[in-house]
Amino acid sequence: MGNLLYIIAVILVIVWAISFFGGYYTGGIIHVLLVIAIIAILLRVIRSAA
Repeated sequence: MGNLLYIIAVILVIVWAISFFGGYYTGGIIHVLLVIAIIAILLRVIRSAA
């Protein structure tokens, strides 16, 4: 399950980067998804370090 969350988080970050640098308007929801993705990545890093 953790691996799936990590993959989803990476995909969300990539989509955010494409929309941010590509100039596409995706609305405010992409920023919420980005925050969720960063939290998922941080949780994975913290759990693997412990």
